[in-house]
Amino acid sequence: MKEKTKLPVGAEAIHLKGWWRAHRFLLLRRLSQAFFLLLFLLGPWFGLWWVTGMLAGSRSFGILPLTDPLVLAQSLAAGHWPEVTALIGALIVLIAYALIGGRVYCSWVCPINPVTDAAHWLHDRLGLQKGWQPKRHTRLWLLGTVLVVSALTGTIAWEAINPITMLHRGLVFGTAFGMGFVGALVALVFLFDLLVSRRGWCGHLCPVGAFYGLLGTRSLLRVSATGRAACDDCMDCFAVCPENHVIAPALRGKEGETPLILSPDCTNCGRCVDVCSVDVFAFTHRFDTHVETSSPPERSRHSAA
Repeated sequence: MKEKTKLPVGAEAIHLKGWWRAHRFLLLRRLSQAFFLLLFLLGPWFGLWWVTGMLAGSRSFGILPLTDPLVLAQSLAAGHWPEVTALIGALIVLIAYALIGGRVYCSWVCPINPVTDAAHWLHDRLGLQKGWQPKRHTRLWLLGTVLVVSALTGTIAWEAINPITMLHRGLVFGTAFGMGFVGALVALVFLFDLLVSRRGWCGHLCPVGAFYGLLGTRSLLRVSATGRAACDDCMDCFAVCPENHVIAPALRGKEGETPLILSPDCTNCGRCVDVCSVDVFAFTHRFDTHVETSSPPERSRHSAA
């Protein structure tokens, strides 16, 4: 009797769809993250001041203001009324992420995301245990704490220790000493995810992710398990998803239940779309609830030993 062995995660998708289609959203995310970072580096590094400032607050081409709404919320909590341009900038960002999905910021813009993804990749390669897993609502408590501390201290408290801001500031304006401190802080995030808590920083602690998750609760852009009838239970989508608890309700839903991933924890990273060899998942909008009724294809994702 032949023994069946499970293929590595994503291997069948590469075989059936090709390497590009099995990695396209991962690669597009890396390009997006590099693009947004490069916009801020063009000025200090190359003298092209198309964008000035940082992710917390910037102005593009001297006209378009953009403000991180979490920074604005801390400022208001601290009792500081911002300028009109800051309010306009925050409104623009709020509308954009409310439409496309708040945690798109986490997977397509945030410069810490490649760091935590690298930690997860190495964690899997080393076969380490999951480790300590804080409650998922811990980041909501931390978000509330950030606003309370801002109110008590009269400062934009989180930005003093925010790894995203520190990394961005270090790259854009950093001195050798500053970059050394930033490097140590980023290394701590990497080691935390690697050795203490698998996907712990983004998935359980980061108040920025918590804020943008709340912001995108009713967003239009969604991932849908529209082809769930074809699912062959390979579990690759669960293996690559940074918030894999969001998948089951859509994938395992009964007839008549929505195939949409509606959890605000979803980062819209697209990795489930990439690694699914039978194309169960697709990007769509929140009003698209159709489900394909085709039966699973007659193919196995196992190879004979």
